[in-house]
Formats: sequence, C-alpha cells, structure tokens
Amino acid sequence: MSFLDHLEELRWHLIRSTIAVVVVATVAFIAKEFIFDIIILGPKSSDFPTYKLLCRAATELGFEDNFCFKEESFRIQSRTPAGQFSAHIWTSITAGFIIAFPYILYEFWKFVSPGLRNNERKNSRGFIIIASILFFIGVCFGYFVVTPLTINFLGSYKVSEVVFNDFDLSSYIGLVRASVLASGLIFELPIIIYFLTKVGLVTPPLLKKYRKFALVGVLIVSAIITPPDIASQVIVAVPVLILYEISIVISKVVVRKQNKKMKADGKSR
Repeated sequence: MSFLDHLEELRWHLIRSTIAVVVVATVAFIAKEFIFDIIILGPKSSDFPTYKLLCRAATELGFEDNFCFKEESFRIQSRTPAGQFSAHIWTSITAGFIIAFPYILYEFWKFVSPGLRNNERKNSRGFIIIASILFFIGVCFGYFVVTPLTINFLGSYKVSEVVFNDFDLSSYIGLVRASVLASGLIFELPIIIYFLTKVGLVTPPLLKKYRKFALVGVLIVSAIITPPDIASQVIVAVPVLILYEISIVISKVVVRKQNKKMKADGKSR
C-alpha cells in the first residue's frame, strides 16, 4: 500500500472508532439520571461504598476523623447558562470513550496487525483483552479510590468557618474525569513496557536501574492527583509500584523469548 492508501485506511479506522464513541455517548446522554445521580455525583454522598469501607478500616486503626465522610460538606452549582448542558454533553462523550475503549483498541489493532509477522501477530493475540482489562481496572481504581479521597479532602477543607465550599459543576466533573482517565491510562503501563521491550527501547536492567527514579516519579504523581496526606498517597502509589514491578517481569519474559528465538535461528543456519 502507498502512503496515501495507509492514510485512507487510518481514516476509516478513526471514523469507525468515532462512530462507536458517539453511539455509546448517545446512550449515556439518554441515561442522564443514572450517569449523574449514581455515577458522577456518587462520590459526593456519604453513602458511597469507599467511604464506608475506609471509615470501617480507619475506625479500627484509630483514624476515624480522617477517613469518615459523615456529611455533604459542599454544594455543587452551575454558574453559566449552558453549564449543565455542556457538562451533560462532555460527560456523555467521556463515558462513550471509556465504554467503547475495547472497540477503539480493536480498530487500532486492525490497522497495525497487517504490518506484523505471523508469529508477532500470534504472540500479541490477547492484546485487546489484556489492555481493556487493565484500563477498566484503572478506571475503577480512579473512581473508587482516587476520586473519593480527593473529594473527601477538598470538600471538607476550610480556611475559615465563614467560607462555605460551593464547587462549580464543570470543575467537579473535571476532577472526576481526570482521576478516572489518568488512572486508566497509568494502568496500561505493563502493555507499554511490553511493546517498548519488543522494539528494544527498554530492557529489564534499564528498568531496574531506574527503579528509584520511578519510585520518586510515582510518589510525585500520587501527590498531584491525591490530597496532601501520606495515607492517601500511599494508597495510590502502592498499586502503581506493583504495576512497575510487573512490567519488569514482563520485560524479562519478552527478552527471554527473543533470546531463545535468536539461538534457535542461529542453530537452524
């Protein structure tokens, strides 16, 4: 295929992915009550499952005041004429992207796979399933861990009893969206390391060498996306560090298979 033919092929993959996002976003737009009252505004309620779980654990450890979200200490308001409608549109599009993510990966794979060898295509057969599972685990982690920890801290933080927290709707939704999408993409780390190792840009010794720097980077990221207390940062940092260690193991497996293949090719010659 010529370069223009490749661009035409890519265009149709992008069009089909966009259609999938729009279709799911339309369904999410119709299910407004469920998306907003249950999903988006769920972490605002003291009945949210994460708060109950953390409060129960914190009570046993003697940290009840830090993790028990007993009341709604802030309000959410829309201060622009089109604020709620705009939030409805963009939230539906975000939901469409998240739910249609496996299909987007499928279209990406259909575009890339013709350029791979048969053995490479066979070894990467579970790419869509594994990448989708990791993404959804990350989304759940961002929604059930990062989002409530952040909302609990920011919603109850006051510089004075005179000042009441009134959050803008777009700002609140932006916080939820950033926490969810960032966590979903961070959990794709093993997949990224796998492909970087395949092309030779990353090796296990390199990952081990920069483990300390990775630890610092993870702590910085967790400090940015979570409240400034050590417990919340540790809760977020631990899964990411585990993912990093898993990525090292994956890199070792990839390198080992490549070395075996090179030895087998050398003997066949």
